[in-house]
Amino acid sequence: MKRFLLLLFITLSISIEAKQQNFSLASPDGLIVANIAALDGSISYSVSYKSNTLILPSRIALHYTQGDNEFSTLHIRNTSRRTVDQIIPSHFTRQSTMRDHFNELTLQLKNGLALVFRAYNEGLAYRFVWQGPAGHVINETVEYQFPHQPTATVPYVISFDSTRHDIQYSTSFENLYTTAPLSKLDHRRLCFLPLLIHANDDIKVCITESALLSYPGLYLHTSKEESGKESTSSTLVGEHAPLPRNVVQGGHNNLQLLVKEREDYIAVMDRQHVFPWRIAMVAGSSTQLATNNLSYLLAEPSRLDDISWIHPGKVAWDWWNNWNIGGVDFIAGINNNTYKHYIDFAANYGIEYVILDEGWAVNMQADLFQVVPEIDLPMLVQYAKERGVGIILWAGYYAFERDMEQVCRHYSEMGVKGFKIDFMDRDDQLAADFYRRAAEACARHHLLVDFHGAYKPAGLNRTYPNVLNFEGVAGLEQLKWAPSTWDQIQYDVEIPYIRQAAGPMDYTQGAMNNAARGCYFPSWSEPMSQGTRCHQLALYIVLESPINMLCDSPTNYMREPDYTRFLAAIPTVWDETRVPQGEVGEYIVTARRSGNSWYIGGITNWTARDINLDLSKLLPEGTTIQSIEHFADGINAHRKGSDYRRSTLSPTTSELSIHMAPGGGFLLKIQQLNN
Repeated sequence: MKRFLLLLFITLSISIEAKQQNFSLASPDGLIVANIAALDGSISYSVSYKSNTLILPSRIALHYTQGDNEFSTLHIRNTSRRTVDQIIPSHFTRQSTMRDHFNELTLQLKNGLALVFRAYNEGLAYRFVWQGPAGHVINETVEYQFPHQPTATVPYVISFDSTRHDIQYSTSFENLYTTAPLSKLDHRRLCFLPLLIHANDDIKVCITESALLSYPGLYLHTSKEESGKESTSSTLVGEHAPLPRNVVQGGHNNLQLLVKEREDYIAVMDRQHVFPWRIAMVAGSSTQLATNNLSYLLAEPSRLDDISWIHPGKVAWDWWNNWNIGGVDFIAGINNNTYKHYIDFAANYGIEYVILDEGWAVNMQADLFQVVPEIDLPMLVQYAKERGVGIILWAGYYAFERDMEQVCRHYSEMGVKGFKIDFMDRDDQLAADFYRRAAEACARHHLLVDFHGAYKPAGLNRTYPNVLNFEGVAGLEQLKWAPSTWDQIQYDVEIPYIRQAAGPMDYTQGAMNNAARGCYFPSWSEPMSQGTRCHQLALYIVLESPINMLCDSPTNYMREPDYTRFLAAIPTVWDETRVPQGEVGEYIVTARRSGNSWYIGGITNWTARDINLDLSKLLPEGTTIQSIEHFADGINAHRKGSDYRRSTLSPTTSELSIHMAPGGGFLLKIQQLNN
């Protein structure tokens, strides 16, 4: 009898183990290891870094339809592996090329579905791939379960009503960060991506997504587990906006599409549907996080054969400074004389573009063919062309959507160079698909795109390189109206590590009126920045914007012509980027190379800071320095934010001691000899 029971136990054990499938996937350097477990149609994964557990077993699931059938189990049919190590061109980014080096595991599932994992030295990603009949995605389970109750730095969706959860699906994706233990976050509130987990010691995990082409964007929130009255959750769970069933025109100046009803599923799948990558960037330090390229590497490759017509550059911007110019003999505003003044300013300072922001088209009509009588658009485009300046037009979402092809054709033929498309304020599947179609239509007509009122970059700038910029950031425009309690300076030393991990940002720096701590107040017509002038200048190095605004009035820039000429000449795309120093929420130092010029910019929070830079270690070995220009906070920058000093340093200088005032910064331009 005992022998029979023993045999029965062994048989049962073998049967149970037969249902359990385990797979391991390591990064090329072996430091990141993902363990994937499959049991009875359920799949989970965990992640470790240098033997530190970062992510506990977390569920992956897809509830979908195929014809009249519903499926929610993921049974593995077979597996395959591959390793890729290649150099790819990275157009209009922080570096001219990127190394794409990963190990990949594909789990081929039933019904034409596959689950793909990739392990890079910089993190882990996974996604579903669909090759089957059209169907619906009812829901996707995305889960990140963390040990040890880590601290998180997250951006909540601003719109919140405890009685209407769906209101959070309409958002501008602009908010300051909240840093708190994960268990202390409000589980009712959605967080948009990217967000950061301070895992343990110096290890960071930044969560975002890429290859988001025709699928709703991902939100995360803490799970609703309760222990008494206090949450003990250490888990983030995913949520997607359901597919809109009914949208109506409305919102800001009647330029938006507002969702009135939603379906009971999140997406429609085509016969060959590529899902977005779920990315967990892993960094052993803050500086590693600031140079993580996974969002770009995991994007779908470029669909454009010819990109020679795409020209990044600087933009003289009208809206932030409220068309507020002085010393002229005409009334400033949205009129021909004002824009000719902006064009002349751009031409004189080598600025590539001028934007006509909201107001050039008749208000409340959502019709980009109705131009206000004060504007002669063909004349302005020609006037700009004769002076080597391109014109970019602002466009509200619905105004662009309703006549997309005709608008692109008409204004491209006129000579307009691109569009700043604004007020989408959604990331459901319909909205995400609009981004793709807008990028594609603009590319057909050789038009640049800057998506404002937009979610974070999620790879579209690689797939359509004419998409040069995205907002999805609480940029400088907030300081036209934000109260004195708004802390832009703290935010500035967080976004290079978090938001910028997803890609470039339309932050719109360049303020000339700079407020030291305690001196800021909101002003619509004569706005100011928080922090010092050198903080603003350094943001042109610290932040990435292939098409980058000069936000202030031409009048203010022309009062300081030497400073403005230097600012206007700073490149907007780079051959090489390094981040030698920094800590999330405290400060950052970024070095970027364009040709034979190195630009090094640094910013600090409201804490004054002294740093040491060893140029012999920062610059490539064998670099011969020809000249060094130095912009530094002035001795009184702590009380007068616009105080700065400009000096020339000896080219033999290798070690520098640099002081940054509270809310301050610095910039170095180093010209190297041809080697």
